[in-house]
Amino acid sequence: MILAILAASSCSTAIAKEEYKKVAESPSENINVYAKEMNGLYYDFKIDFKGTMYSRPHWTSAANNPAYAPQIISNDINQDKKKELVIILNKGYGTGVLLEDVYVFHPRFREVLVDNPIAVVLKKVKTTLSAAKAMIKIDDKTSTVNLKPLGIDPGNLFDDIRFGSIIDFEVRDNTLTAKIAGQISPAGFIGEIVIVYEYRDNMYQAKSIEFQPTRTVENGG
Repeated sequence: MILAILAASSCSTAIAKEEYKKVAESPSENINVYAKEMNGLYYDFKIDFKGTMYSRPHWTSAANNPAYAPQIISNDINQDKKKELVIILNKGYGTGVLLEDVYVFHPRFREVLVDNPIAVVLKKVKTTLSAAKAMIKIDDKTSTVNLKPLGIDPGNLFDDIRFGSIIDFEVRDNTLTAKIAGQISPAGFIGEIVIVYEYRDNMYQAKSIEFQPTRTVENGG
């Protein structure tokens, strides 16, 4: 017990000397996340996981905006009756932009790979775009969005639906999900691809993928 207290004290002292800042915490799970800050970014992360310190020097996340601060989620996302640690970082935000990264750790701080959501979209989603409509095909289901009510100048339309300006991770109903917005012009979004992950073959892979249109567009079904 004395050794544990001394170790925790040593970690805290080292962090203070190196000017680390606590950027996220979960007191109930005894998890704290620290990072250095420079030019609006957190970098060189350290994670105090239940009294043991781990380093992630290459992580970065947006700083100076509490709405986009690093997130700690402790939840059973693979239904094994044990809590996994999910850390979500924000790599950039702004008008029409939200870029998040996710990191998942199993007990004893074992990091587990999460399939890249953009790679999933590129492999599983087929799209076409014209001045009149956008079509999104996932497996044998095709969704059609009528673009005429949006009044977008055809000259501003992209050559196809683009994905990647908004990548939003969250844990919903004990399940890791990602939402990837579909963009048809610099300011035009028609909906999002929702990926539900499951733990399979020692990594988190897409269990289901679906397109959800925004409420402001007409989905032709």
